Amino acid sequence: MRRPEIMSRRAAHITSAAMAAALLAACSPTPGSSDTAGASPAPATPARLTRTLPDDSARMLFPVTGAESRWTQGLDIFGQQVSRAAAASCARDRGIALPVQVPLAFIRFSDVPDLDFIARHGFGQSAEVPAPEATHAVARPGRPAAVRGCRAEGEAAVKALREPYAELQGRWFGRLASVRRDPATARALRTLPDCFAEHGVQARDENGFFSRVDARLNSAAPADLPRVDRELGRAYATCMRPVEAVRERARLRLRTRFLAENADDVRELRETLVPSLRRAEKEHGVHLAFPAP
Repeated sequence: MRRPEIMSRRAAHITSAAMAAALLAACSPTPGSSDTAGASPAPATPARLTRTLPDDSARMLFPVTGAESRWTQGLDIFGQQVSRAAAASCARDRGIALPVQVPLAFIRFSDVPDLDFIARHGFGQSAEVPAPEATHAVARPGRPAAVRGCRAEGEAAVKALREPYAELQGRWFGRLASVRRDPATARALRTLPDCFAEHGVQARDENGFFSRVDARLNSAAPADLPRVDRELGRAYATCMRPVEAVRERARLRLRTRFLAENADDVRELRETLVPSLRRAEKEHGVHLAFPAP
């Protein structure tokens, strides 16, 4: 198992076997739960979306909790949607068809785990990214040069959107790595093996737990994958909550310093980010949306 996987310089909190559970869930009723971590399973509820923005856009750019990371996930997806929408608009203008792309998916961050979401839905499921509006099929495939040109327009659109915040946000996620070396975090992590064992998972650490997740999901019958995934998600969330209680305090202190060190840039982003996102929504016909438990 490769964990964490890097996407846009951040770690994606999902395993390869859990992805199989997600694919299964996409073809059958989606398993979820309205229960809390560690409680007995309740009737499934699908992951949903919200369009509610944070009261402070800095929470979307520089998350310290799993709940805040959902805004970051939505912002990342929005940029990809803008890119695809701009490329599709170019293709329509040229009367060509672009190659079909893999559907977009919200990706969680292992440095800021969303325990509430994982406890309810497991590792493999996320909220469904809204699909773009259907357009009339174009019979003529685009020539490689024309396709590249439209892809370049898409890349330029997302670059323009992200340019004001990408460098500073990247530095923030780089800073998050320091929390792993915090002595209080190290002490909290030492409680994991006993807690995992109480939930029937023999693992020496967090990475070992995810190895067990892969093994169990790979060996589960297809019909059992969603249930097993949810059970493992609840176990992980239960054991990680004490760790996250420590790490969230450390991240909050870290963000306070980070915002103070970059006060001028942050002040400008607080004034301009949301208006720029709203303009992009109107220009490209896509909408900000965020996963919610």
